Amino acid sequence: MQSHSNRVRIIGGVWRSRQIAVLQQEGLRPSSDRVRETLFNWLGQDLSGLKVLDVFAGSGALGFESASRGANQIVLIEKEKRTFKQLQAQYQQLISSPITGHLEIIEGDGLAYMRQLDKDSYHLVLLDPPFSQPEVLKAAVIEAGRICDDQFGGGIYIESSITQELSELEKLLVGWTCVRQMQTAQTRAALFRHTSG
Repeated sequence: MQSHSNRVRIIGGVWRSRQIAVLQQEGLRPSSDRVRETLFNWLGQDLSGLKVLDVFAGSGALGFESASRGANQIVLIEKEKRTFKQLQAQYQQLISSPITGHLEIIEGDGLAYMRQLDKDSYHLVLLDPPFSQPEVLKAAVIEAGRICDDQFGGGIYIESSITQELSELEKLLVGWTCVRQMQTAQTRAALFRHTSG
């Protein structure tokens, strides 16, 4: 059996056009080029100064893309050991082109990691858990609302199954507003920012 089913391409920044190999693993579904391009159009191409948390890192596409675009601190969390080791290997290849920020890859449960963080710990929180775990997503959304401080840019990015109602997630994010959203055949993507006032 092939160890890699496909590769995804980093779209912008220092690592633009570099490829990330994606393991064949149940539930591992990297954000598509189209969805990532849209997200970073929403965020702005330069993430300088931002602290970014990629809670369910998977292929690393979102976290590595953030690092490539100048984020100051990037933390990727991955629970599955084989996927975690793959993330480490990919990073070792990517850093042949150094980034300006500090990137850390942690093996562990993303939700448990969020729960031990202080309020307002990160500027941009990326949530893209396996689509088969809607309850994990909902719990993570609540934590994201607590740990995210987007006053310098960023926000809470949620990627979910098309069957996930956005209104259900909005109810969990008191004081936050969905400012951008898109959908593809399988995916719903949304960016939330603090409600001003």
